[in-house]
Amino acid sequence: MRRTKAVSALSLVAGASLLLSACSGGDSGSGSTDQNGSSTDVKSMAVGKAEQGDTFKLADVKGWDGTVTVGIDDGYSGYNNNTPDTNSSYNTYILTAVLEDSFVLDGNNKILLNKDMFDSVDVTSKDPQVVTYKIRPNLKWSDNEAFDCKDLYLNWLSQSGQAKGTDGKNPFNAASTTGYDKIKTATCKDNLTFETDYSEPYLDYKGLFSGVSILPAHVLEKQTGIPDITKLAPTGDPALLSKAGDFWTNKWKGFDKALMPASGPYMIDSFDANQKSVTLVKNPNWAGGKGGPAKIVVRAMEDTKAMATALQNGEIDVAASTQPDATAANTMKGLSAQGVTYGSAPQLTYEHLDLQFNRMFKDDALRKAFFEVVDRKAITDKLLKEVQADAAPLNSIVFFQGEEGYTDLYGSKAGLGAEAAAKTLTDAGWAKGADGIFAKGGQRASFKITHNQNARRSQTVEIIISQAKAAGIEVKDETDANFLKGGRVSTGDYDIALFGWSSAPYKSQSRSIYVCPTNGGDQNYQNLCDPKIDAAFTEAVKATDEQVKLQSYQAADKAIADKYATLPLFQTPSMWAFKGIDRVYMQSYNGVLWNAGEWEQKK
Repeated sequence: MRRTKAVSALSLVAGASLLLSACSGGDSGSGSTDQNGSSTDVKSMAVGKAEQGDTFKLADVKGWDGTVTVGIDDGYSGYNNNTPDTNSSYNTYILTAVLEDSFVLDGNNKILLNKDMFDSVDVTSKDPQVVTYKIRPNLKWSDNEAFDCKDLYLNWLSQSGQAKGTDGKNPFNAASTTGYDKIKTATCKDNLTFETDYSEPYLDYKGLFSGVSILPAHVLEKQTGIPDITKLAPTGDPALLSKAGDFWTNKWKGFDKALMPASGPYMIDSFDANQKSVTLVKNPNWAGGKGGPAKIVVRAMEDTKAMATALQNGEIDVAASTQPDATAANTMKGLSAQGVTYGSAPQLTYEHLDLQFNRMFKDDALRKAFFEVVDRKAITDKLLKEVQADAAPLNSIVFFQGEEGYTDLYGSKAGLGAEAAAKTLTDAGWAKGADGIFAKGGQRASFKITHNQNARRSQTVEIIISQAKAAGIEVKDETDANFLKGGRVSTGDYDIALFGWSSAPYKSQSRSIYVCPTNGGDQNYQNLCDPKIDAAFTEAVKATDEQVKLQSYQAADKAIADKYATLPLFQTPSMWAFKGIDRVYMQSYNGVLWNAGEWEQKK
């Protein structure tokens, strides 16, 4: 749904909104904590220092000549975070300080116009829908080239889903085209005015030209020999489209300083693939606020406990984890005497189990029986309570708890127990073998749950193995360190995938995960295909009435649940801690660096 992104939670690869209440106030230091151990002042840090109304810009505060080291759960893999094999929250957590968007999210997930880059983004016509972007004058990339309309045009061209190369296929391998595919034409009226004309209404237009997706058109033009990307229409020269698509898809992976400039306050100076660390330095051409440290080093630390210990030992200054761990949380909570502030908040991320329809889970009864054996409360109670005291199973795919439209769709389907699961299989013609495992037609009820290298996920599978065994179902744990970024998820190479989708607050972007792959389901890696789901999302996305939109998304949510396709486990809480900085808030979609340019040194 950020298109979504897979974080080793995948978000990957992200839409739903979560509202956190912000309170006025300054830095932490009161010593009091909330029920989850967070400083009670942490919520005040969720708002940008120069945020006003519905607009955001980085505050112009005093920077400092120092280095801040940040630990996150997994490593950087690509500058272009919009292809299936790079689309990861962990890229977003870094690129949020490097690549600018039209709209940004604060710590309360409020959608704000990015005034550092845009004077305005307005719906200039409702029928047909036309959205016009006015870019601020005199903006430059870090390589001294202009940031202008061309960059937005490339953003649309690459994700429009309309381009055709020499082989008749789309040469831009975009993780998702949702929303961009509703734009009939995109036009640069001048260097600073970009107009998008929609084929049908699209209420979530603020989710487009965001999500670190605006890449430097001038670099692509230079490398491909295309003189002006705005003259290349999706129906244009297939040879040129193939050149552009190949570069966009393949040449912005990893790191090449010459090809990967910054439009944001920081630029990538180096990338150590072996150490999984990225070094960011100030962008000399950044026109906004000049705060923040001179250098930020972002280190991948897959062991959350080790991340907490590194903070305790002074090896890092900020620990920012999307992988909640009780031991790590307690370590970080106990560091207040060292000047450490701890925070925890629900993310726009949900942990879930995806069943692969191209394998044995095309059997309806087996899917239903698996849901029935998984006691999600046992999982949340054991793994999350120390991080989020009120953690509970999530019972929706499209909505988060507390949102309008949220309905419990899984409480009556999951965790019904071994006896219920065994009856479901028996009634469908499955029979227990001598080994105590159900089988039918020579196929045993035996399968793997695959996930990345993550201690909490291993514990999750361990709990499920025990629950399933009592019902005559054999579950095996398969850990693959590269599961989320090695192509296995995006090619559907699994029986059950355990990961998380990270969501921007635009529900339309969940469409690409759950509609049929032949109907625009670019991120439907489990090969789920149901006309009811497709129809509901179609109605929701094109709706012009908010109530119709809400009801249609609810219908899509119910159709997914009724298919026993994806079992949501919980909304994943983040946990972070920091010292030496005045205020850090882990934004639930973009991580801690969303406002690093206004960090101030705390002495």
